[in-house]
Amino acid sequence: MSNTLNISNKEIIYYIKLSGQVPTLLEAIATRKIISDTAAKEGIKIETEELQQAADNLRLANKLLKAEDTWVWLEKHHLSLDDFEEIALANLLSTKLANHLFTDKIEHFFYANQLDYTGAVTYEVIFDDEDLALEIFYALQEGEISFQEIARQYIQNPEIRRAGGYQGIRPRSDFRPEIAAVVFAATPPQILKPIITPKGAHIIVVEEIIKPQLDEQLRLKIMGDLFTNWLKQQITTVEIVAKLAEDTNSQSSKNMLTQDELHV
Repeated sequence: MSNTLNISNKEIIYYIKLSGQVPTLLEAIATRKIISDTAAKEGIKIETEELQQAADNLRLANKLLKAEDTWVWLEKHHLSLDDFEEIALANLLSTKLANHLFTDKIEHFFYANQLDYTGAVTYEVIFDDEDLALEIFYALQEGEISFQEIARQYIQNPEIRRAGGYQGIRPRSDFRPEIAAVVFAATPPQILKPIITPKGAHIIVVEEIIKPQLDEQLRLKIMGDLFTNWLKQQITTVEIVAKLAEDTNSQSSKNMLTQDELHV
């Protein structure tokens, strides 16, 4: 028979303090309040059918396929059915507010920042020795060796080695600035002369530059980015005052913790 360990609300709050999670939680609570207050100010309404769909989406996201799964999940997270509905409502309100504020701004933002969404299909090998990298680059240029051969010989990571140094489709933001400048100026297919960074000498093959298309997936990403940045900006305009039961940062405590007295 297992022992029972009782944990009180006070102990939970105390642990949150000691683990340094209070600032993050306060910001999350403030963000929630900002969304709720702004949605009310903008006259955003929630229909019953929308809330039901949001609840279904929440169940699906957490793989709660049966009623029993939902009850187990609620118990694990110490939530009631009302709490579950509140989570679904918060998710829906956030989505509707983001749409309300930024749907008509997506196209302008996309075309103004189109280069940031351009992708590059690349292969890469990184060398510690710059002279060796340059020697291999010229051998590649002359057709004396293939990129697959140098990938097999010089890439340590087994998965990347088996893929021949393939890096996938990467946006400009995934590259170091000095690498991005050369990669996105390339004329594919092109082998780039070794680029020197703190990681070493990079030999990169640019196979393709992919022009971005403003499809639904990218629309959602842009809207999400705009909404996240807006929320961060809103947070900077408010002063968050937490009403905790026990304020360990009392004046008497502060007086005790002068620089000369801190020996921990």
